[in-house]
Amino acid sequence: MKKILSIIVALFVAGFVMAAECVIVPRPALFEAQKGKFTLSSKSVVYVADRSLVRPATMFCTNVADEKGVQLLVVNGEPQTKNALHLLIDKSLGEEEYTLEISKGGVVVKGGSEKGVFYALQSLRQVVFHSKQKGKKVVVDAMTVKDKPHFAYRGGMLDVCRYMFSVEEVKKFIDILALHKINRFHWHLTEDQGWRIEIKKYPELTKIGSVRAGTQVGRYSKREAPVFDGKPYGGFFTQDEVRDIVRYASERYIEVIPEIDMPGHMVAALASYPELGCTKGPYEVRKMWGISQDILCAGRESTFEFVEGVLSEIVELFPSKYIHIGGDEAPKHRWKECPDCQKRIAEEGLKDEHELQGYFMKRVEKFLAKHGRSIIGWDEILDGGVSKTATVMAWRGAKRGIMAAKLGNKVIMSPTTYCYLDYCQTSDREANNEPLAMSVKAKLPIRKVYSFDPYDKLNEEERKVIIGVQGNLWTEYIPNFKHAQHMLLPRLAAIAETGWSYENKDFDDFTRRMHLLRKLYEKCGYNYAPYFFNGIE
Repeated sequence: MKKILSIIVALFVAGFVMAAECVIVPRPALFEAQKGKFTLSSKSVVYVADRSLVRPATMFCTNVADEKGVQLLVVNGEPQTKNALHLLIDKSLGEEEYTLEISKGGVVVKGGSEKGVFYALQSLRQVVFHSKQKGKKVVVDAMTVKDKPHFAYRGGMLDVCRYMFSVEEVKKFIDILALHKINRFHWHLTEDQGWRIEIKKYPELTKIGSVRAGTQVGRYSKREAPVFDGKPYGGFFTQDEVRDIVRYASERYIEVIPEIDMPGHMVAALASYPELGCTKGPYEVRKMWGISQDILCAGRESTFEFVEGVLSEIVELFPSKYIHIGGDEAPKHRWKECPDCQKRIAEEGLKDEHELQGYFMKRVEKFLAKHGRSIIGWDEILDGGVSKTATVMAWRGAKRGIMAAKLGNKVIMSPTTYCYLDYCQTSDREANNEPLAMSVKAKLPIRKVYSFDPYDKLNEEERKVIIGVQGNLWTEYIPNFKHAQHMLLPRLAAIAETGWSYENKDFDDFTRRMHLLRKLYEKCGYNYAPYFFNGIE
């Protein structure tokens, strides 16, 4: 009887092993549990078949040392020991595609490029972290993973203009993106409330434009007079710091896309160089949130000289394919009253001020094209006519993305209704003790973020121009990086899974895996929001 019972127990255990569940976020395209277990220890060696893989292998070893206390050695060459990890490039796979095979005898990682191997190691990192530990050994279930992303562009945006973050904090933001297999860091660097990047040709931008005399207290309202704290606030990134951050991101296979917003959201630049505005000032760096009527003058050639001077330095600092040039929230009141702008409209045969903005953006695009760059603009660039080569970032609802898709422009879907991570996370902010957020009416719990369908209402042909998705973190009400992480996590994971695993999403399974990933957040010291994990929406 005991023998029969032992056999039953053994069969049950074997079945349990075979039914081991995936712990990876974002969810891989294929996951299969296999028989057996691999024991990872300090005797395990990570062999890289190509010297280019030393860097991602070393990062993986650092993660395992920090998160599990197991020190691994990286060796360039063919495996010479048992219980080894072997990393190699397989050109038959796509650039970001990978396979991960874990068996009793070892681990084999194949990627279509360094990127693919890096993403495989992010998955393996999660698997190792969630595996059982016995002293200095980690027992990892055998499995097969085959994976690749659905969208080529998977972005996360950080606004450092309303509130400034340190170099180390920006790097931590990049680390968070990398963990979630996000490959674009959209860095919002200029605003009405502060210019945050050194431009050597125009030193007043950081001398004057990077500092505001005070900051609005509490929520912005059109109905109430603003209250300010009276404390000067400022800061900027030197060009050396920018290069350091770009390098750091590149090592994690993340492209940094700078945003120099124009022609609106330029009050900090106008305060520095008043001649760039239609009224020529005086201007001061904006202390309150909202939209300013003062924008760059589109009628004077000196404005374009300034823009080209700034962008000439930007393209030297950022090797990214894309440069984001904004285009959003640019009121036309000043242009209507400006003789120079009206003269430009007449000379160029433009219909109105909206077409004047179209002229402005196309001219900037043409300049950047000479430097081998492509532009991204917020969906307002559609209003004045847009070139077919411009990429549209749709933020004012999915209908703007649909409009751009129908025109044939490439589109990044980032609507406020699903992707604005500065919004509240629960249905009752005050009852759930949420910090101040952008909107008191619009709620964005993680379930809604996860439900986002970038292809909604698009036919098969129109779907082809949707190149990706992006989560945005605006910081009007986020004064420090601890608060920023609270707004970012865990909702960024939902956007990451839409971007990577669009055809393979399952909210219940996502919920299960996120309860595991939460433990890794804690180990990394990330200040995630607790509501989702506590069943609060």
